[in-house]
Amino acid sequence: MANIFWITFLAGIIACAVTTIGIYVINRFADWGKKNVIYFMSFAAGVLISVSFMHIIPKSFEMSSYAPIFLLVGFLFLHLTNRFLNVFVCEKHQCKDYAFGIIPALGIGLHSFIDGVIYSVTFSVSIFTGVLAAIGMVLHEFPEGIVTFLLLVKSGFKKKKSSLYAFLAAALTTPLGVLVSWPFINRLTQPVLGMTLSFSAGALVYVGATHLLPETEKEHKKYSLIALATGILVAVIIILSKGG
Repeated sequence: MANIFWITFLAGIIACAVTTIGIYVINRFADWGKKNVIYFMSFAAGVLISVSFMHIIPKSFEMSSYAPIFLLVGFLFLHLTNRFLNVFVCEKHQCKDYAFGIIPALGIGLHSFIDGVIYSVTFSVSIFTGVLAAIGMVLHEFPEGIVTFLLLVKSGFKKKKSSLYAFLAAALTTPLGVLVSWPFINRLTQPVLGMTLSFSAGALVYVGATHLLPETEKEHKKYSLIALATGILVAVIIILSKGG
C-alpha cells in the first residue's frame, strides 16, 4: 500500500510540474501572452465547461443522489465569493478588477485539488486505472497553468504575484489533494465523492460560463471560436482517455 501511495503522489507531482512549466513559459513571454490571452481563455472555457457537462456532472449524478444539490451549491459558492470580493473587499481598496483573476483561480484551485483526490481514488483501485486517469488529467495541466497566470495578470496583479498565486492555485493543490485525501481514502464512500465532484463541477461551470466566455465575446477575435472548439476537442480526448 505504501508503494501505491508514492506512485499516486508522483502522479500529483507530475501534474504540478506540468502546470508550473506552463506558468514559467508564459511568464517568460508575457507580451505575447497578453496579446493572445483571449485564445487561452476561449480554450479554457471549452475544456472546463465540456468536461463538467460531459463527464464530471454525469459521473457525480451516478455516484450520489444529492449531487444535483451540490452542483448548485458549488455554482452559488463561487458566485457569492465573487460578490463578497467585489462588495466588501475590492470596493474598499479600489481593486474591482482583482476579482476577475481571483475567482477563476479559486475555481481552478478547487478543480486541481479534486484532481488530487481523484488520483488517490483511482490508484487505490488499481495502478492501471490510476495511470489512465492521470494521462487524461495531465493533458489539461499545461494550459491550466498558463490561463491561471494570464487571468491574474489581466486582473491587475504583478507578474511575480501572479506566478506565485497561479502556482499555489493551479499547481500545488493537486499533490496537496493527494496528501489530504489519501489517509481517508478507504473511508471515502462513493456518494461522498460524488457530492464533492458535483460541487467542483458547479464551480467550474461558473468560471467558464460567467468569467471566460463573456470576455471572449467582448474581444471578438476572429480565431477565438477555433480556440473554443479546440478546448472542446481536448475535453473529449480527456474524457475518452479516462474511459468516459
